[in-house]
Amino acid sequence: MTRDQPPARKPPRRVTAQYLENAALHYLQRFASSSASLRRVLMRKVDRSAQAHGTDPAEGARWVEDLIARYLRSGLLNDTAYAEMRAASLHRRGTSTRAIREKLSAKGIGRDEADRALESLDEEVEGDLNLTAALALARRRRLGPYRLPEKRAEFRDKDLAALGRAGFAYDIARRVVDAEDPDSVE
Repeated sequence: MTRDQPPARKPPRRVTAQYLENAALHYLQRFASSSASLRRVLMRKVDRSAQAHGTDPAEGARWVEDLIARYLRSGLLNDTAYAEMRAASLHRRGTSTRAIREKLSAKGIGRDEADRALESLDEEVEGDLNLTAALALARRRRLGPYRLPEKRAEFRDKDLAALGRAGFAYDIARRVVDAEDPDSVE
């Protein structure tokens, strides 16, 4: 092997029902997951095994579906709880409700479950969800009232644009950026 060649990759393991279960449990120990995300991870393993070893992908897909159904019944996987936890986490980071819906959708969470997660979040948060999220983003990125007073006028348009790109409506972005201090926004 010369210096220019990367090291040879190990071939993927042959997929069995037990291997998939071990992989799923290991994945769930490390990450909170929706059933669709776990399905994607396990199906990648099935597809790699089928390419490398000629295993039957349909049989692997049946194993994956059986495993996910069993985990949903036992409560090891719970898409509703995952959606609520992920929505709350994204909201604390300053993500708009529009972006939260998109991120949940990318993780395989349906529109109804995403709406329920945002409703439960709305019950926990006092005031407007988007306004509190915009304030959290402004704090994290030091925009608007969190910027040095002598630099605020110079960066006003950039701060408005940053909040707009994050999915916040113009009136919310303007309220946050033009506030004298964070407490005066509400």
